[in-house]
Amino acid sequence: MPEKKITLSVSVNGVAHTATVEPRMLLSDFLRHELGLTGTHVGCEHGVCGACTVILDGRSARSCLTLAVQAEGVEIETVEGQGSVDRLGRIQEAFRQHHALQCGFCTPGFIMAITDMLRHHPLESDEQIREALSGNICRCTGYEHIVNAVRELARERGPLT
Repeated sequence: MPEKKITLSVSVNGVAHTATVEPRMLLSDFLRHELGLTGTHVGCEHGVCGACTVILDGRSARSCLTLAVQAEGVEIETVEGQGSVDRLGRIQEAFRQHHALQCGFCTPGFIMAITDMLRHHPLESDEQIREALSGNICRCTGYEHIVNAVRELARERGPLT
């Protein structure tokens, strides 16, 4: 017996969307396949690698572990809201300046996780930065360049108030 579809209303990067979805549809699939926002990547599908990280009401979350219907009424931020190819966002620009990406598969998840970190974590030392980044996996670059980018961003931001 087919499951009854559910109407979902969300705001993604400041744009309101309403769609009818299967109750078991993952948020990552909703963003990629229903809205065409393919910047959110799906790596491990177990919430381990962090490639699918998005921001839900201001905090980072794994979209591969979140049902789309759980996002009802939520403000969702994805990497598409961070900037564009022609106009990089500040975190994207720091990644470019510090050569913090190689294949780029994990980069959207890192960008969104770092967005959350800069809003909520002091990031006063490399140890704190490395601990904050520990939920995201990069298989290409190692982490030194990513840490360098975050260190610069944390210095620019200054202490949290």
